[in-house]
Amino acid sequence: MATTSPDRILTLDVIRGVAVMGIFSVNVIAFAMIEAAYFNPGAYGGHSGADLALWAANMVLVDGKMRTLFSMLFGASMLLVIERAEASGRSGWWTHCRRMIVLFGFGLFHYYFIWFGDILTLYAISGLIAFLFRRMSPEKLVGLGITLLLANMVLLAGFLYSQYQADIAAHAPGATLKAIQEWNDGLGKMYPSAAAIAKDKALHLGGYAQFVGHKLSNWDDIVGNTLPFIPDTVGLMLLGMAGFKSGFLTGHWSDSRYRRIAVPAIAAGALAGAAVVAYDIGSNFYIVGMMTAFIVAETPFITLMAFGYAALIILLSRRAGSLTQRIAAAGRCAFTNYLGTSILATFVFYGWGLGYYGSFSRWQAWLLAPVIWSVMLLWSKPWLERFNYGPFEWAWRSLARGKLQPMRKRSEAAAVAAA
Repeated sequence: MATTSPDRILTLDVIRGVAVMGIFSVNVIAFAMIEAAYFNPGAYGGHSGADLALWAANMVLVDGKMRTLFSMLFGASMLLVIERAEASGRSGWWTHCRRMIVLFGFGLFHYYFIWFGDILTLYAISGLIAFLFRRMSPEKLVGLGITLLLANMVLLAGFLYSQYQADIAAHAPGATLKAIQEWNDGLGKMYPSAAAIAKDKALHLGGYAQFVGHKLSNWDDIVGNTLPFIPDTVGLMLLGMAGFKSGFLTGHWSDSRYRRIAVPAIAAGALAGAAVVAYDIGSNFYIVGMMTAFIVAETPFITLMAFGYAALIILLSRRAGSLTQRIAAAGRCAFTNYLGTSILATFVFYGWGLGYYGSFSRWQAWLLAPVIWSVMLLWSKPWLERFNYGPFEWAWRSLARGKLQPMRKRSEAAAVAAA
């Protein structure tokens, strides 16, 4: 069954729900400890025993795959919003543009006042670009999407090669101070010194005003966190549009077709992820090699695995049981759940909350993930039984439309009386 109501598509909501939950499985480490630990297990948080096992499991099964799913779903949902706006006589472009402008504002607030790992600004910019290709056929969307992914791989490979050269220059006999500084300002940051770790902990365990002041004084850092990933994100959105137009993401394909995609795609992606993990451990977590393996060599397999996951999720959601409905509700409230996890996690770890930043090993910090998942599943469905939107979804919609949207659902009796 593809839909739960005339204006909802169940498969989109369920996949989005799984993705927003899965993203926190890897993001929790970036909340809990120094940023370098997210990219380099050897930097902080432990890289043996349970810590190594957790990192490896996330690398093989989750990291990159959930972000890819989320980006694809953004493209599909964006197309759905535009089509419905145009069907009701409104301008598809102006509707979409206002949504992206408001989303960009949310992203800036999220980045500067809550957490550095914001993706909303990236999605807002990428969404404006992706709009230009909305009328393409599924085949052309797939072709252009893959082209953009490949272009991004080439660009990132060029950057990583420059970092490899910087590493060699910085560690060569008689290296100049300039060469050393260039490496330390680049990926050399992924090998933080004790002084750098202490400075980072002091910042995150200090007062909120100090934290925000630091972010605002380094306001242009967001540019480097956004621009390099636009081609990849636009490409994934276009693949999501293709998945929507072709019926793949809306659940209209046969079970046999989904099975033919799910099994080999997930297997290939998992094998590639295992190979990357083996290389990372064998290289003693050499950061240039790790990032080259993950964000360049593994990108095609991550994308393939995301499609496999989407197919599997659609198959498992066919029966639309109680768990499926709760995950779908979490997906309908994905915007609130995404921002909400940032608020909750920073409260747990940062100094203006419980102050556990840098206190836990990798696997210990990860234990917050199933707690957050439970919160998502517990609140989303009961909330949507009473209200039309999640809190942040309501704010986004109201700001984009320039007027407050009806939040509370009308009772059946009131609806009949109004009719």
